[in-house]
Amino acid sequence: MRQLTSAALLILVAAFGLAGCSGDSGKVDSGGVSLTISNFDGLPSVVGMEQAAAAGLVTIDTLTLSSIIQNPNLGQTDLQTVRMRSYEVVFTRADTGTRVPTPLVDGLISSVAPGGTITYNNLPILRTEQLLNPPLSDLLFVNGGTDDETGSDVIKLNLRIRFFGRTLGGREVVSLPQTFPIEFRPTL
Repeated sequence: MRQLTSAALLILVAAFGLAGCSGDSGKVDSGGVSLTISNFDGLPSVVGMEQAAAAGLVTIDTLTLSSIIQNPNLGQTDLQTVRMRSYEVVFTRADTGTRVPTPLVDGLISSVAPGGTITYNNLPILRTEQLLNPPLSDLLFVNGGTDDETGSDVIKLNLRIRFFGRTLGGREVVSLPQTFPIEFRPTL
């Protein structure tokens, strides 16, 4: 009987302990946040490959990322702050070609408060690795100035960008991807 009483007491203590934790707002992030690209400016619609290769970089002038509180009725906490980790740019063809540049994945060291925004200036969307390898390198004059696959002097791509982070409360957050068209020519 004593063992049964001890077991029942242990179960009650555990139940009260769990009940006390469930209301602890310091350990939850109140329903979470999502990330969205809310504004961008200076995305080139046409890129001259000779100029881009010489610079070793193609950038978006400014890009603003917003943190959206998923359930504003629950309020917000600092645990909904998102520590940004990285972003990726993936390419697909918008013409008849099939070859694409390798994805660009780059780290970020920043954070965005719940309901807040963060703006990135001169965010790289192509680096030397993408510019100096096929298919884009085909458009350089030294390589003939035409896409080896299609014979065209224009390569049309769609670039898809998304951002990755984690809330201070421990939730992984990934922005919805945004897709933009971009055209590459030997020179402008």
